[in-house]
Amino acid sequence: MQPLRGVTVVSLEQAIAAPYASRQLADLGARVIKVERPGTGDFARAYDSRVKGLSSHFVWANRGKESLTLDIKDPRGKDVLLRLIAGADVFLQNLAPGAAARAGLGAEELRALHPELIVCDISGYGGPGPYEGRKAYDLLVQSEAGLLSVTGTPDEMAKVGIPVSDIAAGTHAYSSILAALLERGRTGRGTHLDVSMLEATVEWMGFPLYYAYDGAEPPPRAGAAHATIHPYGPYTAGDGKTVMMAVQNEREWRGFCTVFLNRPELADHPHYATNADRNTHREALGAIVAARFAELTSAEAIELLGAVPVANARVNTLAEVWEHPQLAARGRRHEVATPAGPVPALAPPGPTDAPRMDAVPALGEHTRAVLGELGLSGDAIDALVEEGVV
Repeated sequence: MQPLRGVTVVSLEQAIAAPYASRQLADLGARVIKVERPGTGDFARAYDSRVKGLSSHFVWANRGKESLTLDIKDPRGKDVLLRLIAGADVFLQNLAPGAAARAGLGAEELRALHPELIVCDISGYGGPGPYEGRKAYDLLVQSEAGLLSVTGTPDEMAKVGIPVSDIAAGTHAYSSILAALLERGRTGRGTHLDVSMLEATVEWMGFPLYYAYDGAEPPPRAGAAHATIHPYGPYTAGDGKTVMMAVQNEREWRGFCTVFLNRPELADHPHYATNADRNTHREALGAIVAARFAELTSAEAIELLGAVPVANARVNTLAEVWEHPQLAARGRRHEVATPAGPVPALAPPGPTDAPRMDAVPALGEHTRAVLGELGLSGDAIDALVEEGVV
């Protein structure tokens, strides 16, 4: 399924937020021209070398794109970029705060020239405002958004193990661009989208923000357990393996007491009758549940939980996720080409047709082809290469 075929995206992008947004557009068929620095490229290319010598971050967020190297500080490079933008449907950027505007690539300037253009700016904090010029990296935004205040253990806060603020911003940019394309289809006019990592992360913080509404106590940091629903979290079985389980309602609680704990009288105990009661007395109840898990192997525990039924899960390693039987049954594992050879890749959520999962580009791999489309001769391209403009 390629509903965005025919849509061209020019992306002046780096790191994760904008590349993740544009990769999702590429997955749906858009042509994404990724503009990178000559010589070094997107600095995410050098984050690590875990995928056959390539960066794990880069391989994940950049399949299906064309790489054009361009020095936009050189007038000739900027002219090439402006010519590309003139033929694009979407211009996406996440440069340092204010850098695009200083380079003459601000939304007002571009849309004055091209009213049909959709301009999407991704930044740490957005503007105007006192944080407008601040540098913003994922962990810093997690901190500002309050995410660290509810993540970790009672003794120590912890960052989320993935770049969740980058992903949140990229996801909201992606969905906003799709909405803008629909609107342009009706009106013929583009728009300016201004997505900040802070606002995207705060949007995802809705539950704890409301839970602590009007001065109420915030959700406690509860490690891998749920902060406000109990019992809901990891338990160690007698064979040393961890089982994650979740009691979500009073019907499940009664079945859990009878079938799993073999203590039906606990269902109506005044300390445990409602989730609020169980949460208040989670230490005592947790000891009861943990003792029962210790009597069972992980396989026995999972079988009994399924008989209630109470939702449960394995705590998988990353290697086990690649081989997950459900992903295999749904045909989600594919391969993509990279400069280092084919690597596995998981199809994007949603579409059930064969997905578009094109190659991860080498730095500058498509530079000559893209410049040729703009009408530059071979000699002109050679000169730009020799002078370091591309």
